[in-house]
This record gives sequence, C-alpha cells and structure tokens, in this order.
Amino acid sequence: MIRKSTSKKSTAIKICGITNTFQARAIAQLGINAIGVIGVKNSPRFVPEEECIKIFKEVAQVSSSIERVFVIANEKLETIKCINDRSTPPSVIQLHGNESVDYCNKLKNEIPKIKLWKAFRLKSINDLKNISQYEKNIDAILLDSWDESSLGGTGNRIPIELLINKNFKTPWILAGGISAEIIPKIFAKLRPDGIDASSRLEISPGIKDLEKVESLVRVIRERVNEEG
Repeated sequence: MIRKSTSKKSTAIKICGITNTFQARAIAQLGINAIGVIGVKNSPRFVPEEECIKIFKEVAQVSSSIERVFVIANEKLETIKCINDRSTPPSVIQLHGNESVDYCNKLKNEIPKIKLWKAFRLKSINDLKNISQYEKNIDAILLDSWDESSLGGTGNRIPIELLINKNFKTPWILAGGISAEIIPKIFAKLRPDGIDASSRLEISPGIKDLEKVESLVRVIRERVNEEG
C-alpha cells in the first residue's frame, strides 16, 4: 500500500519489471510493498498474460498486502477491463503512457475498485505543471526519468533538484535509476512516499540481481529508521 506519508517512517518500496515466479516470490519475501509486471509489448521486460497471472498468484500467496502492479501504456479502456477480469488480477494499474485526465477519469469510473497510478516522465520543471490536474482521479503519482526512445526502465535518473520543496496532494513514488547507492542522496533532499526500482538492480532486462534488491531494501529501511 502506498500512502501519503504522515511521518518519516513510511517510505514504501516497489520492485518493478519482474518476469518470473521464482524472483517474484524471493522479492516478495523481503517484505516490500509492491511488485510490478510490465504489460507494454515493446518492452524487454514484457510478460504475457498467462505468466503475469502466475507471478501475481505467487505474490498473493506470500502476502495479500503486497500491491500487484500491472504497467501499461496507452491501452484501450476495453483492454483494461479484460485485464481486471483475470483470475488473479492486478491490484493496481500503472499508466505509463500519454493518458489524458479524461482517460483517467473514465477508467476510475469504469473500474472503481482498482487502484490507479499515473507515471510522469520528467525532463524539466515544465513537466511538473500539469500533474495537479490528474490528482483527483488517481491514487498515486509515479515520477520517472525522461528518455527519447523509451517509456521507462532506462536506468536514467531524475534531476532531483526539480522536486525539492515540491508537494503533491496524492502519494508520490520516485523512480528512475534507483539503486542502494543513490538512496542517501535522495533522502538527504527528498522524502518520497515510495521508491520504485528496476533496471539498476538487474543482471539482464527482467532478471534481478537479488543481492542488489536486498541491499536496496536494507538501505531504505535503515535510512528511514535513522531519521524516524
């Protein structure tokens, strides 16, 4: 569960781009808050429907409180309804494309029980201007780095100075080149409600280095406890 932080002791952890059940279980057992599976077909971390269901089922068996996040981009509303009807559906749909405010509103009305996260790719301060228009229709904001050729998973980092003293009404998650090494720098200047990591924890696209995942989880928890 990603909630708006009311104290310093509440930075949620999401590991994204999971592609197999073994790693899904191992990472879920670390007690993280969310696991993400990619449904964007041109992504090197794309997971077909059947395998996605298996991964989410594995996560749910470890803990029903871990958010099962399905990442899509610019899909038709009818397609998302079908995703919601799966035997083990996601608990969160993460929109990582160019979805409009109206689109988010319609989706929230059509599937009110599913959580909706919207990703925004940041290149400059101007990219933050329109986020407030979305906040009443979504459950969390995910801020990712900008790349000309990819929607995400690039390993690029957001210039964190863009976010200093920036406040959101909705819980917000920081993504983009996250690894254990960058956490002290992030926490020295920001306190996101969640941290989302993927490519910098990998051996190859979709295959995580579990030692790097464990290190990230440990560093975040230690940092939060030190400042709590």
